Amino acid sequence: MDSNVILFNKEGFTFTRITKNNYNLNFTMENKYIILPKIIDFNLMKLIYDLNTDVYEKVELNVINDYEAVSTMLIKHLFEDLGLPQRYSFINIHKFIDDDKIIFKSKSNKNYKPSWIPENAELMSVNDSTVTCNVITEHKIEFIVNILFEPIMVVPPFAEKMVGMILFKIFKRVKQFIENIRM
Repeated sequence: MDSNVILFNKEGFTFTRITKNNYNLNFTMENKYIILPKIIDFNLMKLIYDLNTDVYEKVELNVINDYEAVSTMLIKHLFEDLGLPQRYSFINIHKFIDDDKIIFKSKSNKNYKPSWIPENAELMSVNDSTVTCNVITEHKIEFIVNILFEPIMVVPPFAEKMVGMILFKIFKRVKQFIENIRM
């Protein structure tokens, strides 16, 4: 499998396969009316979920404190016709602030399956996910999302571009929402 293959590139969103099971998504967000670093927190995750109810069947976000949260997401059965199982994500998330970066690191919790997740749904097993928010100015942020799935989590090559389109739809909605805020 080729490395560093651009799977989706549209309107400033680039989704790339770095290596097998390792993907990267890049985009920027800008709004001259708000100070963006102040809104980069776990509430942004809630906004992502709320703006994409066509992608997520159910979401629970348990914010433990300003730097730690647990998220459970049941993704709608988007690829049922292709014979792929419904997926869910159950991740522990940690937030770090480093100079001009806000970083969210997450990893799947494989030791527990929430009782409300359907029995036949499979864990979207993430070995490491890092969302780096580079603060370019207080009104412009570059997002670099890197996801490394566990080796057991196989993304079929035919599904990679579809995943890119879904991620584009998810983040485009959030980007448009934030960029259109006027205060």
